[in-house]
Amino acid sequence: MTAPTASDVLSGTDLTGKTAVVTGGASGIGRAAARALAAAGAHVIVPARRPFTADDLDVRPMDLTDLDSVRAFAATVERADIVIGSAGVMACPETRVGPGWEAQFATNHLGHYALIMHLWPALLAAGDARVVMVASGRSPDDRIRWGDVQFELGYDKWAAYTQSKLATILFAYQLDRLGAPHGVRAFSASPGWVLTPLQRHLTRAEMVDAGWVDADGTAIPGLFLTPEQGAATPVWAATTPVTRGGAYCRDLEPTPEYPTDAPEAAKLWDLSAQLTGLNLPGRPAGRPAAGLR
Repeated sequence: MTAPTASDVLSGTDLTGKTAVVTGGASGIGRAAARALAAAGAHVIVPARRPFTADDLDVRPMDLTDLDSVRAFAATVERADIVIGSAGVMACPETRVGPGWEAQFATNHLGHYALIMHLWPALLAAGDARVVMVASGRSPDDRIRWGDVQFELGYDKWAAYTQSKLATILFAYQLDRLGAPHGVRAFSASPGWVLTPLQRHLTRAEMVDAGWVDADGTAIPGLFLTPEQGAATPVWAATTPVTRGGAYCRDLEPTPEYPTDAPEAAKLWDLSAQLTGLNLPGRPAGRPAAGLR
């Protein structure tokens, strides 16, 4: 059976009058999600570090690794019915941004955390908003490195990626807890295995060793979904009536086992507020960073 696509999920759905913000909408899963939402009638805004042209999308400048850029972008958005956080980096060489933050944690989690904090008025204006963080696969053994979140004691690109994607799951869980009373619900969603520009930091040899591609760089048949198929679960989580807010979703349904880390999610939220200097109204924030330039 062929896996459904984002367009299949939205078949018969009319999103006219809705505004969606999709990070990572320049390529891969984010672009597939953005185009499916636009085809269903939504006004889709794509914040992008590098400008590109797309007749069906409203492209605006933003760099997730620059908090000033995130703030400036959010100020241009008056209403956000849907936010899909799909932009990300995977297994990159050790890279430091801003005040020395590890780039994967900064891009995949902290930049999106800051974006939602700045978009809060736009989410409230929607009246019934949905935030979906694109996660990855998850093991129950995954944990945040509370003693070395920024990998200053030794860098491991895969451990850093795993931590950053766990952070997206915990962030969505806590956002739903705090946002539900205000009409803002949140989910995390695993897209499955998809070959996209996300793998740009991996060599062909690494992907051959992982069993993803053959010696010529061709994907192993039957292993990967298309970007359109990978976008199905994030789009489903963004548009389906809420059954269990905060859930980690996979294959068009919330999984029963994750997340179960309420204390971890609350702790991560507090750390994110301290690092970025941002929080929801009425909640304490830390000392603002100078920006992630």
